[in-house]
Amino acid sequence: MYLSRFLSIHALWVTVSSVMQPYPLVWGHYDVCKTQIYTEEGKVWDYMACQPESTDMTKYLKVKLDPPDITCGDPPEAFCAMGNPYMCNNECDASTPELAHPPELMFDFEGRHPSTFWQSATWKEYPKPLQVNITLSWSKTIELTDNIVITFESGRPDQMILEKSLDYGRTWQPYQYYATDCLDAFHMDPKSVKDLSQQSVLEIICTEEYSTGYSTNSKIIHFEIKDRFAFFAGPRLRNMASLYGQLDTTKKLRDFFTVTDLRIRLLRPAVGEIFVDELHLARYFYAISDIKVRGRCKCNLHATVCVYDNSKLTCECEHNTTGPDCGKCKKNYQGRPWSPGSYLPIPKGTANTCIPSISSIGTNVCDNELLHCQNGGTCHNNVRCLCPAAYTGILCEKLRCEEAGSCGSDSGQGAPPRGSPALLLLTVLLGTVSPLVF
Repeated sequence: MYLSRFLSIHALWVTVSSVMQPYPLVWGHYDVCKTQIYTEEGKVWDYMACQPESTDMTKYLKVKLDPPDITCGDPPEAFCAMGNPYMCNNECDASTPELAHPPELMFDFEGRHPSTFWQSATWKEYPKPLQVNITLSWSKTIELTDNIVITFESGRPDQMILEKSLDYGRTWQPYQYYATDCLDAFHMDPKSVKDLSQQSVLEIICTEEYSTGYSTNSKIIHFEIKDRFAFFAGPRLRNMASLYGQLDTTKKLRDFFTVTDLRIRLLRPAVGEIFVDELHLARYFYAISDIKVRGRCKCNLHATVCVYDNSKLTCECEHNTTGPDCGKCKKNYQGRPWSPGSYLPIPKGTANTCIPSISSIGTNVCDNELLHCQNGGTCHNNVRCLCPAAYTGILCEKLRCEEAGSCGSDSGQGAPPRGSPALLLLTVLLGTVSPLVF
């Protein structure tokens, strides 16, 4: 009876666990840079790879429109509904808050009704192209962690390019092309992310998936980040170790999800027909109600905090690193070349901490030639003696019991050996240097 009850409870637990834990709990969140642990030598720091939490990055961006006067409302103008060219009772007026549609409305909080949105001027200068560049800048390197989602209040554009920059807008490269007809617009065969694989995940594609239709339920355009993650981590992102391993070892993959700026190039508004209706040009325009960009500051796995101060994002670097992205070792901590942290091994990764420069402490603590660790100690990287359990001090020259005041004739430990005058002088000089902890 007890066995059958136990098996029933176990089966129930397995079922509940599978429902409540769709994602594993142990693949590592990297939300701690260091922790104190106890060793035979006492309390020391244990360092690990770390990164800031993913967040809504639109709170920290600056937006720029080109041409700068493309926003509707100056002068005021009427515009028509996309589906009905005779419904032209809507007005855009930049001087009236209730009728204005400035760029910041692409990033404000969206309630259910009414939605707020940025809107361009109408296509009144047809056949001159109606084209707009919307540039989102962070003045900081960020790593994308979720899909980029653009919600249009107008019809989705017939032609659009999403671009990225890795050098603060100096150069640009395409992220994805969008068109109702990819072959006609960009001389590319249409594809979707589902057509890609691990080997082709970095391919720049043109998709027709988001550029047809202008009904109320066809307003969203995606750039699929998670679908690309899934090629390595599985459809539910369970195998994050595989993804992290690829990000660690493949710079092109890591850079693919890294940006300093994004640019939305709107090249042709939604027409909805083969030909433009030149009698009702007020029905053609761009309007965006929401842009979502989730990511984190790139800190090279050397920080968990990214602060926003004076309109600027900066990593609060750990592991003796410094710089906006924790991309170099601090002064006096250049004992080995800087390196980014590593996600592996799961779940703590490898910190790759910067270590003190030899010059920063004046001389080597030990070198196994002239400066020997005493009493069986071993020299570690020329900056620290690893002492036997009974000894302590810069060069393992002191009995540990002396510090505790417990050395005696019956303790089994005699007085520490007397060193040479040079050794004693070195000990005094180095005694002013704080112990180095790794």
